[in-house]
Amino acid sequence: MPADRLEEIIRTRLHRPWAIAEAAERRVRPASPVGANGRAMIVAADHPARGALRSGARPMAMADRADLLDRLCTALSRPGVTGVLATADIVEDLLLLGALDGKSVFGSMNRGGLAGAGWEIDDRFTGYTVEGIVRSGLEGGKMLMRLDYDDERTAATMESCARATNALNDAHRVAMVEPFISRRSDGVLRNDLSPDAVTRSVAIASGIGHSSAHTWLKLPATDDMEHVLAATTLPTVLLGGEVAGDPEASYAAWAKALEAPNAIGLTVGRSLLYPADDDVEAAVDTAVGLL
Repeated sequence: MPADRLEEIIRTRLHRPWAIAEAAERRVRPASPVGANGRAMIVAADHPARGALRSGARPMAMADRADLLDRLCTALSRPGVTGVLATADIVEDLLLLGALDGKSVFGSMNRGGLAGAGWEIDDRFTGYTVEGIVRSGLEGGKMLMRLDYDDERTAATMESCARATNALNDAHRVAMVEPFISRRSDGVLRNDLSPDAVTRSVAIASGIGHSSAHTWLKLPATDDMEHVLAATTLPTVLLGGEVAGDPEASYAAWAKALEAPNAIGLTVGRSLLYPADDDVEAAVDTAVGLL
């Protein structure tokens, strides 16, 4: 990211903040939230707003905004990449850089469950609202729905996700729900990625809201995905999670999971933006090739 482009973003935010809304109005929206082949390749960058800055062995990888924007622009420029998932600050930086024409944009909604916090399961909606998503002309909103059966605060998060799903469906915007069965172990909130737990989360997430017409699921590629995805008819994108020690194994898992008819694509962040060899183009192109 050249210094002058970063400085231009900062000057615009200071002296012409209305230019962000103008850029959102000018953005060329895609004809569909998926590509011409019916598949989605979405780059995720909503981790910083939850205080999750680590990527692989780099504990503060995502803390450098210029570097992150550079990696995002590189990823979005690659053939086959259909969109981005991010919080408003990153979406607006990308709008000012002119990087979102023709791309589907999903606003990240609940970032209040800060990574490592004692209240992490209480995942408040501190990011995009449905009204903000509609006003900015975004294609949809994404919400994290972690379900800890031993923590009563889960009920409030689940209810908030249901309300957001209702409002997004009513607005004919995609409601992307990312469910996990979670539990605390040694004081740390961990997601259960076993096939049975992921299947249970799928069944629960599929049923929230008064309509699922515009609802997608965002799921990890775990073992036995054929049976996991058999639990729903909802369109599903696969997430990437942390940078894998064996990226080839991750690609193989994604490829296997993508054989299911309702697995429509990938929504991956750190694995593509911060690959072990730092070759963002190659990582993105490999992921696109799986589609």
